[in-house]
Amino acid sequence: MERIAIVTGANRGIGLGVAGRLAKEGMLVVLTARDATKGETARRILDAEGSQVRFHALDVRDRGQADRLADWLDREFGRVDVLVNNAGILPDPRRARALDISVEVVREALETNLIGVLNVTQALAPLMKRRGSGRIVNISSELGQLAGMGVGTPAYRLSKTALSALTRMFANELAESGIKVNAMSPGWVRTDLGGPNAPRTVEQAADTVAWLATLPDDGPTGGFFKDCKPIPW
Repeated sequence: MERIAIVTGANRGIGLGVAGRLAKEGMLVVLTARDATKGETARRILDAEGSQVRFHALDVRDRGQADRLADWLDREFGRVDVLVNNAGILPDPRRARALDISVEVVREALETNLIGVLNVTQALAPLMKRRGSGRIVNISSELGQLAGMGVGTPAYRLSKTALSALTRMFANELAESGIKVNAMSPGWVRTDLGGPNAPRTVEQAADTVAWLATLPDDGPTGGFFKDCKPIPW
């Protein structure tokens, strides 16, 4: 049976590229987005390329919507093989500083970039555990690395640092369930978020996601990767 992959925030940018790449790997991809119109447009783009893609509306901040997605997946396919937690926001400007950033902006970043991952993973992991296998890939950022923590975009950095901790927690809790959980950094990518001057392509990011999504049983878990190589937390 073909593998079922879920990609959150997949109506554009890295998420859309990852959805297309996983479809090329032979998976049936369910792409999600908050905006149904944008999500359906993305589905049609990939469908025109010959990809097997479905769309399901999802606001990752809403646990009820995550649970409804899980119920729908169970009814439609009875399984989930891959989850790519891609949905994310960067609400604070690079010039912002931790000493003056508003709590509201920090909360906004955490709600999507951390709580959103928690919601969706908690909802879908039981479908993986039932089959005794699965791959979870969290899209993170080097801006969240403690090893090189700098200044600027403090809300975004905090959310991604916290995501690193959550990735390790999930990996350890699911280690005996046949489920591998890893994080990856796409780097500075040319997207609406990254801007036109970014040096990296969506395809480069999708390569590492596809590698982590198709890891063999003896592959790594609880790691942080870029270009299919481990990087410091």
